[in-house]
Amino acid sequence: MARFVPILALTALAACQDEPGGEGIAVPSGRELSLIEVLTDVAGTEGAVARFRFLAPGLTQDEAEAAAVDMQALCDGFALPRVDGMVPAPQQIVVSWSAEAVPFGHPAPEVVQFFESYAIGSGSCIWEQF
Repeated sequence: MARFVPILALTALAACQDEPGGEGIAVPSGRELSLIEVLTDVAGTEGAVARFRFLAPGLTQDEAEAAAVDMQALCDGFALPRVDGMVPAPQQIVVSWSAEAVPFGHPAPEVVQFFESYAIGSGSCIWEQF
């Protein structure tokens, strides 16, 4: 699947608020998200990882394709600018959406959740298949 996000769509992310549960974060599809948390203390297979977890009320499995485009936009326009200066420097960014707030690492098969993983390179997020 092509992962193209128009530059104009990324400008909508510039006005995002960083506080969990704060103001809504708009993405190219028009869905409003809110930040649940940013986790940097759980390493991945490639080293340090920055996990950006978002609440997406009403999320359904049918939205997977649109979510992939939105998640790329979130990584490039929201997460990537925020990892600069993190110690240790993340080697990977994981963006996740959840229909309900679920504690990190807790199984919740009844809750729709999407996850995308990205390598950090050349000033952009590079999608990685899980």
